[in-house]
Amino acid sequence: MKGREMSSFAKGLSILELFREGALSVHLDEVVEFLGTSRATAYRYLASLCDVGLLSPAKGGVYVLGPRIIELDRIMQIGDPLLTAGRKVMRQLSDAKCLNMLLASYFRNSIMCVDIAWPDPAIPALFERGKPMSLFRGAMAKIILANLSVYQQRNLALNYPDEIKRAGMGETWPEFRTKLAEIGRQGYSITRAEMMPQSGGISAPIFDAENKVLGSITIVLAESEFPSTDFDQLAQWITDAGRKASEMIAERCAEPVHATAKIKTSDKKISTTKRKKGVT
Repeated sequence: MKGREMSSFAKGLSILELFREGALSVHLDEVVEFLGTSRATAYRYLASLCDVGLLSPAKGGVYVLGPRIIELDRIMQIGDPLLTAGRKVMRQLSDAKCLNMLLASYFRNSIMCVDIAWPDPAIPALFERGKPMSLFRGAMAKIILANLSVYQQRNLALNYPDEIKRAGMGETWPEFRTKLAEIGRQGYSITRAEMMPQSGGISAPIFDAENKVLGSITIVLAESEFPSTDFDQLAQWITDAGRKASEMIAERCAEPVHATAKIKTSDKKISTTKRKKGVT
């Protein structure tokens, strides 16, 4: 029974997978086809998501993302370790050196833009918070891949062989592994015109308290600036930024957790009264 309940729970949440850029709403019929269930069952899933605010009904069986998503995003911006630490370090470096920068996270075999600092409008800002990016192209992705476990890298090689070949990351698993090992030893990644035309980037990894890669921090510059750019200096800046962000995350995780929420006396009285009356 528990297994079926968990499966049902996961199936309901999977409806959120239907939302993406270019698909801002879903219809009941799409959900029926996606889940492979009856209309009644699909409707129950949709109703449950609406009850908790993750979806909102529009009209004619159409559903859009609900207000709870906005609230959760705000909570993430306040409490997400990668965002809070990475954003602070990124903004400091961007402001000090007038650099276009972006912060990226690794999420379920994908790379996602978390935040940007973009003082130079000469380079088009094609990225924004929440925008997915290539898993195998661009410095921000390659430095993350280079710091995954060998097990994770091997799974990617098995599941995405064509994408890896097209990205020039190797024809075989040993070639792919060798390229990633080279990037990992270097400590940063530099790419040119892989993600955005006429631009390139240099990226460093950001780690959690257990030294697992969370994401990357990147300096973006125009391709025309490459010949005159001191990449040794940029490498120093970006690796220092990644290290500082990682240290901030580790320090935050090491802080003792204090209980901040206390039950009000009135709440206790109400709870006690309900129990006496047999109300739960």
